[in-house]
Amino acid sequence: MIIGVGSDHGGFELKEFIKDYLQHISYHVSDFGTYSNESVDYPDIAKLLCKDLILNKIDCGILICGTGIGMSIAANRFKGIRATLTNDMFTAIMSKRHNNSNVLVMGGRVVGKDLAVKIVDCWLNEKFEGDRHIRRLNKIDA
Repeated sequence: MIIGVGSDHGGFELKEFIKDYLQHISYHVSDFGTYSNESVDYPDIAKLLCKDLILNKIDCGILICGTGIGMSIAANRFKGIRATLTNDMFTAIMSKRHNNSNVLVMGGRVVGKDLAVKIVDCWLNEKFEGDRHIRRLNKIDA
């Protein structure tokens, strides 16, 4: 599985931490930037990751900005992207079970590193329930 990660300057530190964690537990990671604390525009990073996800170059994505709000708005502009802003484990689980989330979004200034790892683990290990939720997701994509 290839997981894309991306952040703006507000999420850079957490992105680097999550990237290292994912590699440590044997995931392949594709880093879409940013590569420093220098100011960048979050929509540019979201666009790069989402385009590769739509083209099946990555299997899922994790985006991080200061609060997660901007990244989630930017990512959800793309058809087929279901980016979920997630600051707790329950939301991570439900975003996958009911919404088949393919992009996890977190706030680097909101979520600490220990909690972020727990959120990522919940999100990656949860399964989509399908059934009635497929009908609802189809309505979003229509």
